[in-house]
Amino acid sequence: MSSEPLLRLENIEKRFGGLIVLHEQSFSVSAGEILGLVGPNGSGKTTTINVISGVLRANSGRILFEGKEIRNQPIFRIARLGINRSFQVPKCFRAMSARENIEVAATFGAHAPVDVDAILDEIGLLRHAGEPAGSLTVNQQKMLDLGRALATNPRLLLIDEIGAGLNPSELGAIAALLKSLAARGIALIVVEHLLEFLNRITDRVIVLGAGRMLFEGSLAEASRHPDVVAAFIGG
Repeated sequence: MSSEPLLRLENIEKRFGGLIVLHEQSFSVSAGEILGLVGPNGSGKTTTINVISGVLRANSGRILFEGKEIRNQPIFRIARLGINRSFQVPKCFRAMSARENIEVAATFGAHAPVDVDAILDEIGLLRHAGEPAGSLTVNQQKMLDLGRALATNPRLLLIDEIGAGLNPSELGAIAALLKSLAARGIALIVVEHLLEFLNRITDRVIVLGAGRMLFEGSLAEASRHPDVVAAFIGG
């Protein structure tokens, strides 16, 4: 894993009208690292990855990817630079087959060969390749959403609540897949409420509270930090 960060946020602020939802966020993630992003509902987790991926525009600060400023770039350009994401509610094309979903996604990423069958196999959907995405289970749709992101040849993946609603066996399979992606050098930022699941895949988390960074370190250390405890269960 490179010592130089792949992504760096510097004093990022996001406002909706007069409401500040991200307060001067600054952190980095390196190639091959899995960084957890945790916090209570409304703490700014999804807003953070929305800003990184270009879904939302930050009001101030810098977002550096491979040392180059990408803040306020359009989504398609950010994807072609090597940043993509999954969504808590999968964004598949429901009338299209699983294979067609991967093929469409491949046209929006970095210009490199895409082995559609290899991606379908990796996400466990090869034998469902011809089935409409809308007929797949929730877990399968989550995996297809991830597969669509992989089809763009990302160097950074932003994963939003992929574990929600899944059983222990499904969580174990996804944890193994995410770790295998990191082993290939892909950086991941994982937003997650399931702390046991997150503890399987990363040693470093950032805890947010009301849009502010409260803590950075291990989950075990976070559980003993007074600001984190106050954010989750009240002062």
